[in-house]
Amino acid sequence: MFEPKALAFLRELKENNDREWFQPRKDEYEALLRGPTMATVEALNQVLPPEYVTDPGKSVYRIYRDTRFGEDKTPYKTHVGALLWHRRLGKDGGAGLYFHLSTDEFLIAAGLYHCSNELLLKVRNHIAAEHAALTKLLRRKPVREMFGEIQGDKLTRPPRGFDPAHPAIEYLKMKDFLLETTMAPEVALQADAFVVLKRHLVELIPFVSFLNRAFPGKTKVVDYLRT
Repeated sequence: MFEPKALAFLRELKENNDREWFQPRKDEYEALLRGPTMATVEALNQVLPPEYVTDPGKSVYRIYRDTRFGEDKTPYKTHVGALLWHRRLGKDGGAGLYFHLSTDEFLIAAGLYHCSNELLLKVRNHIAAEHAALTKLLRRKPVREMFGEIQGDKLTRPPRGFDPAHPAIEYLKMKDFLLETTMAPEVALQADAFVVLKRHLVELIPFVSFLNRAFPGKTKVVDYLRT
């Protein structure tokens, strides 16, 4: 998926996160990081279910950070990542698949992160009605071995309108619904990197599909996964 020079570039960017350093090396970034990430998305389009086929140019996140609201004013992200979403729901309309490479990790993930209240209510209602299916899905051996437990921020008390005695109350307390795994960044440089990525994403499809059954139409998701 990536050459060793890709990680070297990210390390240098982390140390020299400014326009003066990056602009003369923008073509290098395109060749080492953005281009290979787009090629990876295109290759995934050939093996994932057709409803998750995504335009590589839109799938790969821009390197430019939004510096308007945070204290960190460094202009560039120090990772390269891509999102694959459900074609019916659109980029901001439901759960999706995600991967990124940084100097710290090769991350593979799926689900919903920081949902709007409207979206969260739909997910909770869906889980309340279909919790047995979710539990069965999460207990599958490949899911447990690859991703462990479902992750995300969680309420300390049951959400309003839901019975505290509901058998799925621990799921219903959740504000995020994520399965993810982190590997050493060098994994993305190995000859079988794409095979590893594909195997993990294929195992995530049932989880993402379960969540997306909560959304019969297009509903906006706020701050989807890691931007």
